[in-house]
Amino acid sequence: MSKKIISPCISICKTDPVTGFCYGCARTDEEKKFWKEESTSNEWKSKNLEIITGRMKGWQLETFNESYKHKIRKGISLFKKKLLEKS
Repeated sequence: MSKKIISPCISICKTDPVTGFCYGCARTDEEKKFWKEESTSNEWKSKNLEIITGRMKGWQLETFNESYKHKIRKGISLFKKKLLEKS
């Protein structure tokens, strides 16, 4: 059995009306749907991770990488962790 690839969602779910990309993960709504489907392959997910990080630059890429790595290690994005700490 292959290892599950963690969703790139970092809990900043707002879409740029011009590009159609999420400000947090740079995915389109269609890409988000594919990630949720059980039949979506790890190969597609790996390629999509390359595509979405290629869409990011500067601070967006830096904060995504930091939060996504935290999510992989701890199971929660940094943004969501901070929200929970405030509650």
